[in-house]
Amino acid sequence: MKTIINGRLILPEKICAGALNFDEKIISIGEPVSGAEVIDAENNFVSAGFINIHIHGAAGVDTMDEDIGALKKLAEFLPSTGVTSFLPTTMTMPLEKIYRALERIRLGKNFTSGAKILGAHVEGPFISKKFKGAQAEENILSANFELFRNFFDVIKIMTVAPEVLNFSHLPLPFSLSIGHSAATYEEAMTAIERGANHITHLFNAQTGFHHRKPGIVGAALDSSAIVELIADNVHVHPAAQRLVAKIKPRNEIILITDSLRACGLGDGVSELGGQKVFVKGNLATLEDGTIAGSVATMNDVLKIFCANTSTDIAAGVEMVTKNPAVELGIFDKTGSLEVGKSADITIFDDDLNIKKTFVNGQRNF
Repeated sequence: MKTIINGRLILPEKICAGALNFDEKIISIGEPVSGAEVIDAENNFVSAGFINIHIHGAAGVDTMDEDIGALKKLAEFLPSTGVTSFLPTTMTMPLEKIYRALERIRLGKNFTSGAKILGAHVEGPFISKKFKGAQAEENILSANFELFRNFFDVIKIMTVAPEVLNFSHLPLPFSLSIGHSAATYEEAMTAIERGANHITHLFNAQTGFHHRKPGIVGAALDSSAIVELIADNVHVHPAAQRLVAKIKPRNEIILITDSLRACGLGDGVSELGGQKVFVKGNLATLEDGTIAGSVATMNDVLKIFCANTSTDIAAGVEMVTKNPAVELGIFDKTGSLEVGKSADITIFDDDLNIKKTFVNGQRNF
């Protein structure tokens, strides 16, 4: 048994002092248990571990790498950013390559160290050529969910362009997310009403807002759809982040990184889906200047979003803990510091520097 003392505990609806007692699960909150291993939080924040539902890679590796060791390296890197569980995200690539990635993700759910793999976010191949972003056009396919039936147990989210869908396929055993799409406002609203109640990286690779053509952005803000937001000040301007914070209830916002293998490596030349990526500061682009995912970490985007929108830290933490857990249907198991839930815990300071991370009660950073 372990007990965390001298921490500012971010609990549902409040921040308070007290001891957090845990082994694999949270045992109690209040007084420290006698005889437990003591961990001094040194007046730092203690929250549930962060959950990243959209991440391609970091630390020099990518979900699409043909080696399960790459996935393991990614899982072992993420606790240093506060992340205790995640959805490795695939790209629009040849089907057999996507299948192999999903097979590795299925195996990776059994890793015993690092952040937990909850399943996969499949980004494409059923997307728009017009809004392909950094996805390769030659691998885009017409929507056919039967192509992925063998992986319905692994897939948790699939990004699709609703204008290419046949909604007779719904419901599906995973969330459909609108993204990389040329859909009109009307098409997007129809998709949301029929169950595609999630928006992949809001504002990016989709129809924007115009007062006569509100587009996907308008539909996202005019509905109860859950929106992903890359709050790195590259993908989304601070003013746009503020607008989202003012319009959307906080339980409809999930912060993500959408990070690449270049995350954590600094400036230089990297790779994404066989394409060269050039990184300078917070900006990662393809040779033609197309923004190619981010190099931000989860503690980065949480810090930036809170600073830009004057969101208090407890509310911001919900956007990387409770909200993704609810979206994935696992809030009864993780996503908040409550008795009986997995001891997925992150300790961080006022500048969002990660101090310690625990996954299922075991120190991983």
